[in-house]
Amino acid sequence: MRSTRRRTWALLAAAAVVAGLLAPVAVSAANRAGSGAAAPHVPDPEPSGAECRTSVEGSRVVAYCHNPYPTTDHVRLHTECARWWDVDADGAAVAVRPGRTVRIEDRCWKEVESAWVSHSAAS
Repeated sequence: MRSTRRRTWALLAAAAVVAGLLAPVAVSAANRAGSGAAAPHVPDPEPSGAECRTSVEGSRVVAYCHNPYPTTDHVRLHTECARWWDVDADGAAVAVRPGRTVRIEDRCWKEVESAWVSHSAAS
Protein backbone atom coordinates (compact mmCIF):
# COMPACT_ATOMS: atom_id res chain seq x y z
CA MET A 1 0.00 0.00 0.00
CA ARG A 2 2.79 2.34 0.87
CA SER A 3 4.58 1.86 -2.50
CA THR A 4 1.41 2.83 -4.40
CA ARG A 5 1.18 6.08 -2.45
CA ARG A 6 4.81 6.87 -3.19
CA ARG A 7 4.34 6.21 -6.89
CA THR A 8 1.21 8.33 -6.98
CA TRP A 9 2.92 11.15 -5.11
CA ALA A 10 5.98 10.97 -7.42
CA LEU A 11 3.73 10.99 -10.49
CA LEU A 12 1.79 14.04 -9.24
CA ALA A 13 5.02 15.87 -8.38
CA ALA A 14 6.50 15.14 -11.81
CA ALA A 15 3.30 16.33 -13.52
CA ALA A 16 3.37 19.57 -11.52
CA VAL A 17 7.01 20.22 -12.47
CA VAL A 18 6.34 19.58 -16.16
CA ALA A 19 3.26 21.83 -16.09
CA GLY A 20 5.28 24.58 -14.41
CA LEU A 21 7.99 24.36 -17.06
CA LEU A 22 5.58 24.31 -20.00
CA ALA A 23 3.29 27.13 -18.84
CA PRO A 24 5.43 30.02 -20.21
CA VAL A 25 5.73 28.29 -23.57
CA ALA A 26 1.97 27.78 -23.78
CA VAL A 27 1.25 31.39 -22.83
CA SER A 28 3.68 32.66 -25.47
CA ALA A 29 2.13 30.46 -28.16
CA ALA A 30 -1.35 31.60 -27.19
CA ASN A 31 -0.34 35.24 -27.44
CA ARG A 32 1.08 34.74 -30.91
CA ALA A 33 -1.97 32.81 -32.07
CA GLY A 34 -4.40 35.27 -30.51
CA SER A 35 -2.90 38.36 -32.09
CA GLY A 36 -4.90 37.67 -35.23
CA ALA A 37 -2.82 39.53 -37.79
CA ALA A 38 0.54 38.32 -38.95
CA ALA A 39 3.46 40.69 -38.66
CA PRO A 40 3.68 42.89 -41.75
CA HIS A 41 6.45 42.01 -44.16
CA VAL A 42 9.09 44.71 -44.22
CA PRO A 43 11.06 44.62 -47.47
CA ASP A 44 14.83 44.57 -47.24
CA PRO A 45 16.38 47.93 -48.08
CA GLU A 46 18.05 48.18 -51.45
CA PRO A 47 21.83 47.97 -51.24
CA SER A 48 23.57 51.27 -51.77
CA GLY A 49 26.81 53.06 -51.06
CA ALA A 50 30.19 53.09 -52.67
CA GLU A 51 32.97 50.77 -51.56
CA CYS A 52 36.08 52.76 -50.64
CA ARG A 53 39.69 51.71 -50.24
CA THR A 54 41.89 54.13 -48.37
CA SER A 55 45.69 54.08 -48.33
CA VAL A 56 48.12 56.22 -46.35
CA GLU A 57 51.68 56.72 -47.53
CA GLY A 58 53.76 59.12 -45.48
CA SER A 59 51.80 62.36 -45.28
CA ARG A 60 49.44 61.61 -48.17
CA VAL A 61 46.03 59.91 -48.14
CA VAL A 62 44.35 58.51 -51.24
CA ALA A 63 40.91 56.88 -51.38
CA TYR A 64 39.33 55.15 -54.35
CA CYS A 65 35.55 54.76 -54.14
CA HIS A 66 33.59 52.57 -56.55
CA ASN A 67 29.78 52.56 -56.65
CA PRO A 68 28.32 49.34 -58.12
CA TYR A 69 24.73 50.27 -57.16
CA PRO A 70 22.08 52.13 -59.19
CA THR A 71 21.90 55.15 -56.84
CA THR A 72 24.39 57.99 -56.47
CA ASP A 73 26.44 58.10 -53.26
CA HIS A 74 28.23 61.13 -51.84
CA VAL A 75 31.57 60.37 -50.22
CA ARG A 76 33.79 62.62 -48.13
CA LEU A 77 37.41 62.01 -47.08
CA HIS A 78 38.32 62.84 -43.48
CA THR A 79 41.99 63.14 -42.52
CA GLU A 80 43.31 63.39 -38.98
CA CYS A 81 46.93 64.51 -38.73
CA ALA A 82 49.30 63.17 -36.06
CA ARG A 83 50.82 66.50 -34.99
CA TRP A 84 48.78 68.82 -32.79
CA TRP A 85 49.67 71.85 -34.91
CA ASP A 86 48.78 70.16 -38.21
CA VAL A 87 45.27 70.96 -39.42
CA ASP A 88 42.83 68.05 -39.69
CA ALA A 89 40.72 68.11 -42.84
CA ASP A 90 37.20 67.15 -43.88
CA GLY A 91 37.10 67.15 -47.65
CA ALA A 92 34.21 68.28 -49.81
CA ALA A 93 31.52 65.75 -50.71
CA VAL A 94 32.09 64.06 -54.05
CA ALA A 95 29.26 62.40 -55.95
CA VAL A 96 29.94 58.82 -57.04
CA ARG A 97 27.49 58.02 -59.81
CA PRO A 98 26.37 54.43 -60.50
CA GLY A 99 29.10 52.29 -62.01
CA ARG A 100 31.78 54.95 -61.49
CA THR A 101 35.01 55.17 -59.50
CA VAL A 102 36.37 58.39 -58.02
CA ARG A 103 39.73 59.21 -56.51
CA ILE A 104 39.90 61.61 -53.58
CA GLU A 105 43.07 62.66 -51.83
CA ASP A 106 44.36 64.80 -49.00
CA ARG A 107 47.59 65.35 -47.07
CA CYS A 108 49.08 66.47 -43.80
CA TRP A 109 52.32 68.42 -43.32
CA LYS A 110 53.80 65.53 -41.38
CA GLU A 111 52.36 62.10 -40.44
CA VAL A 112 48.74 61.00 -40.88
CA GLU A 113 47.09 59.70 -37.70
CA SER A 114 43.99 58.24 -39.39
CA ALA A 115 41.82 58.64 -42.45
CA TRP A 116 38.30 57.47 -43.26
CA VAL A 117 35.51 58.02 -45.75
CA SER A 118 31.94 58.92 -44.80
CA HIS A 119 28.89 58.34 -46.99
CA SER A 120 25.61 60.15 -47.48
CA ALA A 121 22.76 59.47 -49.86
CA ALA A 122 22.25 61.77 -52.79
CA SER A 123 19.45 64.26 -52.32
